[in-house]
Amino acid sequence: MPRDSQSDNPLERHLEQQLLERYGGVGVRMRFGHLRFHLRRLTFLGVLRGTHLVKRLLDLVIALPLALVMLPGFLLLAALIRIESPGPVFFAQQRIGRHGKPFTMFKFRSMFLDAEARKQELAKQNESGDGVIFKMKHDPRITRVGRFIRKASIDELPQLWNVIRGDMSLVGPRPPVPAEVAEYSISDRRRLEVIPGITCIWQVSGRSDIPFDQQVELDSEYIESQSFLGDVRLLLKTIPAVLLGRGAY
Repeated sequence: MPRDSQSDNPLERHLEQQLLERYGGVGVRMRFGHLRFHLRRLTFLGVLRGTHLVKRLLDLVIALPLALVMLPGFLLLAALIRIESPGPVFFAQQRIGRHGKPFTMFKFRSMFLDAEARKQELAKQNESGDGVIFKMKHDPRITRVGRFIRKASIDELPQLWNVIRGDMSLVGPRPPVPAEVAEYSISDRRRLEVIPGITCIWQVSGRSDIPFDQQVELDSEYIESQSFLGDVRLLLKTIPAVLLGRGAY
């Protein structure tokens, strides 16, 4: 005669009850665990996308009107650049954006047309001291108009078009050239995790006077703590930094 599935032994029934209480709800707990994980993941992605949307709206609300208001001044500046140094008004250069994506960044041309060719001749006079970026306080390749617009950071204003296009943001680490990225260490590459910007922490703290290692450190600080209010504060700090021209050359 077959045995019943439930044991007649009180000790066995007690053990079966303990096993059911301990393991009977595992499947349910696992399902709830997965549900909590997915809810946290969706919440994180929602906050992240919301942050990007707010940042994008801030960029467009400021960049579009500013570009329109400054258009007459841009035309005058274009004429001055052409008078001193005939050639293109804008300097277009490939830069590396978020996640290593290349894009074309625009500036008002502040150098003579043969500037890139002469860069190798001046390599030994590089004052940055770290071998990654090239900086000279008295760069002979810069025109007189170029020296003024660099000091006042006016040469960067065509990047408003990059902001409108979505290649750049108003605030973020400065976009490097491919040659600089080739020299990056693993930790340096963290700068490529976010959309590059026109202004950043080190630009309002000393600009070219800040060594490359410290620039990376400040950019990492921004990446870890970026927020809407933080971006607004950096934009407000950019105004006196530009007017005083600290570290600009």
